[in-house]
Amino acid sequence: MRILMIYPPNPDTFWSFKHVLRFVSKRSTFPPLGLLTIAALLPRDWDLRLVDMNVEPLTDAELDRADYVMLSAMIVHREAVREIVARCARRGKAIIAGGPLFTTGYQDFPEIPYFVLGEAEDMMPQLIADLLAGTLKPFYRSEDRPDITRIPAPRWDLIQFRHYVTLCVQFSRGCPYDCEFCDIIVMNGRVPRTKTPAQLIAELEVLRQRGWKDMVFIVDDNFIGDRRRTRDLLRAMIAWRERVRPAMGFFTEASLNLADDPELCALMIRAGFMKVFVGIETPVPESLQECHKLQNTSRDMVASVQILQRAGLEVMGGFIVGFDNDRQDIFARQFEFIQRSGVVTAMVGLLQALPETRLYHRLMREGRLETASTGNNTEAVLNFKTRLSREFLQSGYRDLMKKLYEPRVYYQRIRIFLEHHRPQARRMHLARADLLAFLKSFWLLGIWDRGRHNYWRFFWGTLLRRPRQFRQGIELAVMGYHFRRVARHL
Repeated sequence: MRILMIYPPNPDTFWSFKHVLRFVSKRSTFPPLGLLTIAALLPRDWDLRLVDMNVEPLTDAELDRADYVMLSAMIVHREAVREIVARCARRGKAIIAGGPLFTTGYQDFPEIPYFVLGEAEDMMPQLIADLLAGTLKPFYRSEDRPDITRIPAPRWDLIQFRHYVTLCVQFSRGCPYDCEFCDIIVMNGRVPRTKTPAQLIAELEVLRQRGWKDMVFIVDDNFIGDRRRTRDLLRAMIAWRERVRPAMGFFTEASLNLADDPELCALMIRAGFMKVFVGIETPVPESLQECHKLQNTSRDMVASVQILQRAGLEVMGGFIVGFDNDRQDIFARQFEFIQRSGVVTAMVGLLQALPETRLYHRLMREGRLETASTGNNTEAVLNFKTRLSREFLQSGYRDLMKKLYEPRVYYQRIRIFLEHHRPQARRMHLARADLLAFLKSFWLLGIWDRGRHNYWRFFWGTLLRRPRQFRQGIELAVMGYHFRRVARHL
């Protein structure tokens, strides 16, 4: 059986990091972990080919040699998927589609004959049997949550590591919280399920043995959703690090109440974690209550961020504008919070009602839902009737993004972060690509970019005053170039 697995090209968003790739001579930020995991569940004697369209083009020759196409996509890939589906139709190739886009929106793709909806692991034996028998069903769906301790390691042999900035592994699925706008609990539930520590260590060891020495993203919905098991994993990672001395570092996603657990923070640092993405959302208490982001209420969120920074973690933050309880001062309040907290990588988006979320159903009941979500909340697009003027929100959002990533403001935010951050004694290895990125930053940021004067002030000030943090400061400067480019085109 010849299976062609396809992952669509990412649009130019904050998450694509497209404008950083030119610095580090890579083609994509992350590989398609979902497809690599599904590939590991298929028979080993099948002929599998994976085309990540962020890395290489999809050719007609690849389509022609395939018996079936397996397509995975997120909501943000909707338009690219339509083009892929049309190409497959012209070549007479049947598609089996899965992933978040189709789990909540398969009705929008009547031209696709076969769907795997939800988590696929428990459905794969039946899908494989039906493929072999030529009796595929239109839908494969399971109401049960799979036991992820039975999932094999991803098929890393299907990609070339050199094309990616970061590799990915997964320890857990699910999040115990119930944020109204979030589709995680729709996809993966509220009861976190984890792999065993030995299982994840084995996956990391494969990456190490294959020569990976850069960052690894642990793609959990909430890394601390089950703290006891997270602690067990971290202790196993620490023992593994002491035993084999891997060069890789880690980052993940977690809720802000990580700051309440200094022991857990210390374990993460010892295990090699360097960054954590946190959903901060908004400094407006009423809006946090509205969206049921209760883990962020009754706390000084700036202080919580700075606790994580002092522990040695860089905090990347997610922020949302457009809640019903937002007022005219929302953009000023978001800007003030982001600058004061030193959240350098501040991913601000307009609220969107994602399919099947509690927000989606509430707005539908209220008659306020207007269009489907694009999945890209960094577009100045709202898919529901807002309390504040739509024009006010859209223009204010564009202005906020341009202001946050204006060179003078952005470099000042890095300085605030470096002031609070306590860098780890261990730093990752310096590869040839890092040196090339450093040299390219001189040209793009120090000569060509309109913020070059601010860049050189930041460059020399950091080198002279904070030499231990200089490399991290320049890395953040490069990241700012990407965000600035995205913000200009909103």
